[in-house]
Amino acid sequence: MSLPLEEQTLEQKVIMAAGELHSWLLNDALPVWAEAGRDAETGEFVETVTLEAPRATTAPRRARVQPRQIYVYLESSALGWDGPGHEIARKALDFYLGEYLTADETSISSRDPETGQKNEAFDLYNQAFALFAYGCVARRQPEQGGTFLNKARSLLQHLRATYSHSDGGFQEASPAKAPLRSNPHMHLFEAALELEQSDTSTVWCELADEIADLALTCFIDPLTGGLREFFDLNWSPMPGTSGRIMEPGHQFEWAWLLARWGLLRKRADALMAARRLYQIGEQFGVDPDRQVAIMALNDDMSVHDPIARLWGQTEWIKAAIILARISVGPEQDAYLNDILRSVAALRMYLDGVSAGLWRDKMRPDGSFVEEPAPASSFYHILCAISELHAFAEDLRAS
Repeated sequence: MSLPLEEQTLEQKVIMAAGELHSWLLNDALPVWAEAGRDAETGEFVETVTLEAPRATTAPRRARVQPRQIYVYLESSALGWDGPGHEIARKALDFYLGEYLTADETSISSRDPETGQKNEAFDLYNQAFALFAYGCVARRQPEQGGTFLNKARSLLQHLRATYSHSDGGFQEASPAKAPLRSNPHMHLFEAALELEQSDTSTVWCELADEIADLALTCFIDPLTGGLREFFDLNWSPMPGTSGRIMEPGHQFEWAWLLARWGLLRKRADALMAARRLYQIGEQFGVDPDRQVAIMALNDDMSVHDPIARLWGQTEWIKAAIILARISVGPEQDAYLNDILRSVAALRMYLDGVSAGLWRDKMRPDGSFVEEPAPASSFYHILCAISELHAFAEDLRAS
């Protein structure tokens, strides 16, 4: 028999919250998106699903959604789903390789499902998710590992040959044009950390180290410790408003990544930077009334955009978890409490709609924009639930 909520420890409350989200994932989200969130004939994932009587929309399908959903279904079996996760992922991967890559093996930007017309514009962000998917396939389907590690190395070689920046990182066009963005580099960092788990080559460790160094020396403001979004061609903040923008969700996401990297490389400076990024996200980026992470701050920590997107809540969860793992005593208790707060924030987006779906944008007054559920959110949700599930298992064992 479980204790009344008021008598439970923080650890017990975290375990309970993890169990509830894990159950929602297995029983609601994965089955709904396996049915309504993809084309059963081709395997292609859809862009959005209607909130009532879930069905796919005909919205153009962004290339980033395909590898993100492949990741979701590759991870589903490891999290205990008894559905055909690997079969769904394999079919989608075949379609992605056939329809979403250009002649030079880079990812296109989007595809119209009704006409088949493709937007082949280059976006560094989409290349990051191609690499991420290849790494996930290599780890979860090792029988295909060699093939996809080769694909990943080939894509990285192309990116370095065509878009490499002399001061580290990558340009976003050839010839180069501003702004440069930290966001695609964040996902390249994530992909590199994924790929270094499966590839004995040093190229992914080198890429991760390069991007971590870029974050610590250029992306993060040395005065405030906050991470900026937009830069000129010399990796200086863009002039004007865009150069001042700091997104709370990205403070959390970079905190999670830098803490992971810092633990792997034994880099105390990265762990210190992660704690400061988290502090900025929590102190200034969580609306005190709605208790959700908002979209954007200015570099003086004033609110730039009060809309609160779902993905920001999942990154809050992940950052709070990894910092709880490396903390003790009252500091750890504070992070445990923040895990509960961030889970409560996420639950607001999942409740009140068809089981397994979500809303994406909360207005400043606490109401939600009524629109179809975006498939792109599932990657964020599943990663947060995966991190929370693993943490809860460790708490049970301790």
